[in-house]
Amino acid sequence: MIFNLPPILGLLPLVVYIVLAFNKKIHSMVNVTICILIGMFLTKTNPLTFGSIMIESLGSFLGKVGLIIMMGSGLGLVLKESGIAENLVYIIVRKIGVNNMRKAILASMFSSMVMVLLLSTLTGGNAVIAPILIPLVASVGMTPSTLAIIMQTAGVTGLFISPFSPPMVTIMELTGMTYGQVLLHASLPICIPMWIICYWNAMRVNKRLHGVYDYPEGTALDVTDYKATPETKSATNLFAIVVLVIVVYGIMTNAGMNNAITVIVGGFLAASFGAKFSAKKSIDTFMKGCGQYIWVFILFLLFDPFLNLIAKSGAYDALVDLLTPLIDSTGKVGLAMLTTLIGVYGIQGAAVAQAVMIDQVFRPLVDSIGLSINVWALVILVGSQMTSFAYPGLDMIAAVGTARSDDMKTHIQHGVIITGAALIVTFVFTVLFG
Repeated sequence: MIFNLPPILGLLPLVVYIVLAFNKKIHSMVNVTICILIGMFLTKTNPLTFGSIMIESLGSFLGKVGLIIMMGSGLGLVLKESGIAENLVYIIVRKIGVNNMRKAILASMFSSMVMVLLLSTLTGGNAVIAPILIPLVASVGMTPSTLAIIMQTAGVTGLFISPFSPPMVTIMELTGMTYGQVLLHASLPICIPMWIICYWNAMRVNKRLHGVYDYPEGTALDVTDYKATPETKSATNLFAIVVLVIVVYGIMTNAGMNNAITVIVGGFLAASFGAKFSAKKSIDTFMKGCGQYIWVFILFLLFDPFLNLIAKSGAYDALVDLLTPLIDSTGKVGLAMLTTLIGVYGIQGAAVAQAVMIDQVFRPLVDSIGLSINVWALVILVGSQMTSFAYPGLDMIAAVGTARSDDMKTHIQHGVIITGAALIVTFVFTVLFG
């Protein structure tokens, strides 16, 4: 540390990052860049080595996750342009049969979850289904507030159960657990109460707001005559078969992060071939989709040196030393809940980076106190992902906007319920299995 400052002050970039993250006028990339410069100053890192630091970041874990997110966006646009995404939503809707509110909520939940699972992006997945779902659900009296709740809650669970989504890949990489283990011990314990709360609160909110805050007249349309073209049907079938085979193979061989890229590439080739796209159209569409998220890829490249500079300062070790007496007195439950609360309410930003930060800071304490790795996976999931429900951040705002709602108050109230339930689940699982 410069001037022989105490190592604990190496956390200053993290503190600055948290503060600036709440300022909506400061872009995430600007925020992280500022924090990197502070970290380089504190650790006496030569700023002229920034280029080599970024080159190293290309091969880092966060760099790989950023690449997966960017490529997933490319696949999403191919699915949209080929009509596969639209066809999948109609298949779901027809199977459930949207003729009353209960079925409309279930169809919306399932559509959002499946599309986010396939595209590995919450905002992108919901954006694909919104133009199809809104006329359907409006025809049975669903309010914009109700659909917004469904889009964020059910959509997020799609990320939690997808074997190749960034949150799932991150937890598997950090804990060394297989997909099945993470699904059993972390994802499903959170998803099940989220599904129940989503359905219950959607029904409650719709009953309260129906007739008070509805979609504008003319929104509801009869779209039951939709018929997919033969090309779309064959493309959908080929895409589903190829992705299913790759996913099953990845689960059986514990392929982990590597399988995420294989799924995206295989899905892209299957969708393009099935839709009879020319090579040029396929590649142009894919790259256009990637371009929408290239800033996320660069952001993740910046996160790697940001976290490494904090580690270089010795701040993480100093924090562990500082917290050890508190953890010794409260045990595994104290450690799990403290970590979860800090993750949910203290760290805001890219969820994958939050997960890595949580693991880097608290993993030494986890190992020393003997906290179960299964519970630790749950802590990382809740600590990194529930922030979007605890605060009206990007995901919450995007869900409200995509559903064509402006009722942020109802959505924030829903977020408080979801966050509280996740914290209760974490506490119970720590007590029982920690």
